[in-house]
Parts: sequence; structure tokens; C-alpha cells
Amino acid sequence: MPKISVEVPEELLEDLDRHVGEDGKFVNRSEAIRASVRKTLDMLDEIDARHDRLDDVEE
Repeated sequence: MPKISVEVPEELLEDLDRHVGEDGKFVNRSEAIRASVRKTLDMLDEIDARHDRLDDVEE
């Protein structure tokens, strides 16, 4: 799996960390960020579909 690097504001990172760990929804930051990216992309696809902006070719 490729690795990427991103800069995240401290406030956003603190919020993310509240969802990670034994009491959180995610095992680690990477899992939380992957889930967030997937959900965001799914939402953008839904918006594009409503506006008939999706390409006919699925990847």
C-alpha cells in the first residue's frame, strides 16, 4: 500500500485522535483517515450522480 504525507491542523488532529484507540472507533490514525477518505469520495460520487456528472466508465 503506498504511503502519503499530509499536513493537518492541530485542532483537526486532536479531533481525529478522539476517535482512535481503545475507546475509539478506529485502531489507528491510518484506519480513521482511510475511512474518512472513502466516505468523502462516496459522498462526492453521490453528488455527481445526482447532477449527472459521473463518467460512464467505472474504475
